Amino acid sequence: FAALRFISGEPLLPACEVAVVGRILGRMFRAFRNLLLTVGLLLSISLVARDIHVDPATGNDSANGLAATVSGANAPVKTIARGLKLAGPGDTVHLAPVIYKESAVFHDRAGAPGRPIVLDGHGATLDGSEPLNPADWAEVSPGLYRNDRLLRTDAAIIGRWYFLFDGKMNHMGRTSKGPSQPLKKPAELAPGEWTFVKEGNPPTGSKTTPGAFYIRIDPTKKLADYRIAAPLRSSGVALSGRCEHLLVRNLTCTHVYNDGFNIHGWSRDAVFENIRAIDCGDDGFSAHGECEVRVDGFVSTGNSTGICNVNNSASRNRRVFIRDCLGFDFYMLGSNRHTLEDSVIESSSARTLMVVGQPGPNDVCTVKLDNVLIRRVTGTNEIRVAANSVFEGRRLTLLGLSLQATGGRVTLRESVVAGTPPPEITLWKDVQWQADQNVYDLRFLRRDKMFYGAKTFPDYQRATGQDGNSVWATVEWANGRPSHIPAGIGADMARLPQR
Repeated sequence: FAALRFISGEPLLPACEVAVVGRILGRMFRAFRNLLLTVGLLLSISLVARDIHVDPATGNDSANGLAATVSGANAPVKTIARGLKLAGPGDTVHLAPVIYKESAVFHDRAGAPGRPIVLDGHGATLDGSEPLNPADWAEVSPGLYRNDRLLRTDAAIIGRWYFLFDGKMNHMGRTSKGPSQPLKKPAELAPGEWTFVKEGNPPTGSKTTPGAFYIRIDPTKKLADYRIAAPLRSSGVALSGRCEHLLVRNLTCTHVYNDGFNIHGWSRDAVFENIRAIDCGDDGFSAHGECEVRVDGFVSTGNSTGICNVNNSASRNRRVFIRDCLGFDFYMLGSNRHTLEDSVIESSSARTLMVVGQPGPNDVCTVKLDNVLIRRVTGTNEIRVAANSVFEGRRLTLLGLSLQATGGRVTLRESVVAGTPPPEITLWKDVQWQADQNVYDLRFLRRDKMFYGAKTFPDYQRATGQDGNSVWATVEWANGRPSHIPAGIGADMARLPQR
């Protein structure tokens, strides 16, 4: 109609139609304006970061968590689980700095890019242990107590189990990833010891191990006279399912039977800052599956393994301090990339550091260390690199540690390898070896079947084309650390975390 009017020279719209269209456009404008206001309001609400407070002493899980203390309609919640359930992108869950008998679990949780869900412990501790209830234990003979319903048991749990006697772990010479003594018979136990006895076979398709725990105490005393606790929770902080844009900081996990920080499933942008794992049954920190994590500031002491990342997980680790572990200090196996920077390992474990790839041609495990001090404090040990693995070391100080590569690719630059007694470097035939600007104080350096020492070091340099700017020299010691090392060689002590 508008085209016909235009051709005939008539007005495009009669006056009445102009009025109608005006009214319609006015309504459309007002509706669009209201829509914009509504969307803006929703966006402003969703972008406001909230502080959610948890206090197990004064909190209530029916509260909203929007205050650290009761303030009008706002009050803290009681449990970490409730606090995390209330949190959304950009929100921070603040823990009162006390001991929690609870785990922090993230399952299928996601913040947003630049607006993570934050769990700030403010120095809080997640304790996985519970004191024994004497009523749950039957005295089968003077000083010998039995419990067959302590928790669900399987081979994995028994392999990493311990009891706490007056706050101290008793593993009975066993650990999950290291050498373990066989379990004793109940009659063989001395006061302050425990064991587990398998009783029957598990049901078909079940991993549960039927059996009972036994504890021996002084027969002149009662079980209630002892401060004995059991690690009844699996992990301190756990991620599972699909998780992304999460930040956990200022938190300690202790006395769990598995990992202090257990990361499973699929994760991206999962960050951990200023955390500690102390006296855990398995790993201090462990990433599995398809998880990518970043750790900045981590103390791992008294665990079976300091850090153990497996499968296709990837990790960046900085400012890490590891000590007093049993099985491994730093154990990477699988098919991804891991870094360790500005860190210290005081090693007394069964294995100090191991890198293990998987059999597939693309299943390479790559570990890069930059500015790291690893000092063996009991006996000697080694860094071991297996086939299908890559180990890249720069600015390392390795004291009392040998290096053995049975395959893969090894790079060592600007580093010190020394100790008393002098360590060894052993490179199997198929190892790809690149090294330069190092200081060696070794018993020998072996390349395939050839052994090289201080006098024959030039022969090694000519034969391999490596270490052209390296030296073989006696390393002097001061306060347990090497001295008189050229500037720029070895770990920069000023950048390392202190005890």
